[in-house]
Amino acid sequence: MEFPPNQGLDQDEVDERVAEALEENEVVLFMKGTELMPQCGYSRKALGLIDQHRDEFETVDVLDSLDEFRQALSEQSGWETIPQTFVDGEFVGGSDVLEELEERGELEAALETA
Repeated sequence: MEFPPNQGLDQDEVDERVAEALEENEVVLFMKGTELMPQCGYSRKALGLIDQHRDEFETVDVLDSLDEFRQALSEQSGWETIPQTFVDGEFVGGSDVLEELEERGELEAALETA
């Protein structure tokens, strides 16, 4: 069985997708996999934490163009790891930061939008 090379998007397309997602959505989670099928434990954890406090938020599956999404997100947040959560276009953190905010009782407020 052969697997074709990465058939993902080019860097410009990914940059545009990231910019649009941040501009058009109050809360965005860039994650590995989808809301119904997270593909890594960290993405699953971040999804669950956000879902406790928000009924509506956007998720973006980065797996088809992982390297390009890492680059685009790094330019926005200064972080290369996935998942990444943004509120009103501002970087909040990955699953570890969300977990810390939840433990301190601050996650709900961090996920509120202006």
